[in-house]
Amino acid sequence: MQMHPVKLHPSKALLKREDQLAWKMAGVAADKVAVERDVQAMIINRIIDNASVAIASVNRRPVVSARAMALGHPRKGGATIFGMPGAKGFSPEWAAWANGTAVRELDFHDTFLAADYSHPGDNIPPILAVAQTMEKSGKELIRGLATGYELQIDLVRAICLHEHRIDHIAHLCPSAAAGIGTLLGLKQEVIYQAIQQALHVSVSTRQSRKGEISTWKAFAPAHAGKLAIEAADRAMRGEGAPSPIYEGEDSVIGWILSGRTEADKKGRAAAYEPVYYTVPLPGPGEAKRAIMDSYTKEHSAEYQSQALIDLAFRMREQVKDFDDIERIVIHTSHHTHYVIGTGANDPQKMDPKASRETLDHSIMYIFAVALQDGRWHHVDSYAPKRAQRADTVRLWHKIETTEDPEWTRKYHSRDPEELSFGGRVEIFMKDGSKLVDELGVANAHPNGARPFGREQYIQKFRTLTEGIISTRESNRFLEVVQDLAKLQAGELHLLNVALPAGTLLEGKPGIF
Repeated sequence: MQMHPVKLHPSKALLKREDQLAWKMAGVAADKVAVERDVQAMIINRIIDNASVAIASVNRRPVVSARAMALGHPRKGGATIFGMPGAKGFSPEWAAWANGTAVRELDFHDTFLAADYSHPGDNIPPILAVAQTMEKSGKELIRGLATGYELQIDLVRAICLHEHRIDHIAHLCPSAAAGIGTLLGLKQEVIYQAIQQALHVSVSTRQSRKGEISTWKAFAPAHAGKLAIEAADRAMRGEGAPSPIYEGEDSVIGWILSGRTEADKKGRAAAYEPVYYTVPLPGPGEAKRAIMDSYTKEHSAEYQSQALIDLAFRMREQVKDFDDIERIVIHTSHHTHYVIGTGANDPQKMDPKASRETLDHSIMYIFAVALQDGRWHHVDSYAPKRAQRADTVRLWHKIETTEDPEWTRKYHSRDPEELSFGGRVEIFMKDGSKLVDELGVANAHPNGARPFGREQYIQKFRTLTEGIISTRESNRFLEVVQDLAKLQAGELHLLNVALPAGTLLEGKPGIF
């Protein structure tokens, strides 16, 4: 990997393109390096994973709404929409909108955590939609997805958006645009413009994940995918973008991220001095392998809760009566404490009537239910009746989190063997005794007790789609997707998963 320092430059400096981050990212996307075999296999795993969670959510209200909007944009030979027959095509940006919402709705697909947060599987819907529309092959799709994963993860390794209260889709939209560029074999110049346009239009605040979390949490990444396709389309037509989008005087870094923070402290002139970020990118001819550093979810909840759910399952065996618990303290990382813990100072995270989207960002609720039930279900564990159960509410409100510097250090560790997203839990009993246990990574993590492999991805697909699609359709999709590299141009519509006729819910009427 090559390290690329990023700082601000005044307009009069005329920063050369070859020194700009967006140009370097475009160079990675334009590099025709081969995709290694294990990376290809993992891409297939993640396509299966996305289909699993998309079909499981296919008739949930936000997904129904997004699909209804997309159905207003049919296109012969266009992209497919989850649940619809594969022979029906739609405009790719709207298919990406519908499919991206379906993938994101349950917060149940893959994740990468470092300086910021990400769900790199969000790259799949827009890149696949363009691949279907432009009649690309399985091998070309694999190349595009390898780029999308690589660049989003590389940005997440280096640039923290959350500390400035900017949503993580600001890394997703440029990576998806770059992945589309790789898929289509575009020149570096065109991809460069698409990346800059994509970033410029995708900066939004984290209020979508704060307070009473709404359905926009699912829509936001889908919207980024839609914007990425539109940015690539404009760039292909010869249109330019605000430049340099990262380093410029009035850029995203200059007025929204760390440049703004520095200027507020020391004055605008001082903002040009520091190197704010150092972004790792593959060098010329270096394979794109970032997907191998990401991980999927076994449980339908925010990733930083995965290990703690597994830990709750383990600790419950030592608790005879949950009413004997005085209080529970979860010692964990800065991110976990302040995003899904009591450090968020978010009363909704303790509210039994909170939305599902809020509850899956409350480690207090999640740990209480996992401790009581010894299982986690993507629907049942969030049902209003379950959340409002009196004994659960009592236990839930006895739980607090606290930041432990050692867990924060391990959360940010560059050593993959040390990297941890869990915590240490202390359960204080009313009789004065105490239970203590800890877990660094989820069981399904590559370093966990039961790492996910192809067998587990397939089982997740079968479990989440059972009773929703036919066995025949399930077997057909799994056979096709595992031969992805052999799919020829024009065959990628076979990656769609269709529901039996008459089982898709219809959305409310709107404009489209």
